Amino acid sequence: QVQLVESGGGLVQPGGSLRLSCLASGIVFSTFAMAWYRQAPGKECELIARILGAGKTTHYGSAKGRFTISRDNDKDTVYLQMSNLEPEDTAVYYCYAFGLGQSPCVGQGTQVTVSS
Repeated sequence: QVQLVESGGGLVQPGGSLRLSCLASGIVFSTFAMAWYRQAPGKECELIARILGAGKTTHYGSAKGRFTISRDNDKDTVYLQMSNLEPEDTAVYYCYAFGLGQSPCVGQGTQVTVSS
């Protein structure tokens, strides 16, 4: 059974930083491209960043220059380092594994709230 368990969210002030983690189980982690998505209330699910098994990364939209996706294949974990956070970054953040036939922004996710 595939499980992706996100953690590391919380309340942070504008300009602050957070690092999200996602622990994967039930898959050969190093062979899967992984991603982080987010969904804010009333908005669509948004792809933030993607990382291939060997580590090549792509960042999208407002994440460029502020967020960094990385992975540790020995720990079956993908990370999202977020800096210079803005109130507009407030959302539930979801980890995602490509190729499983599942939809993104499904599951528990981890809540990030940026507010003073």
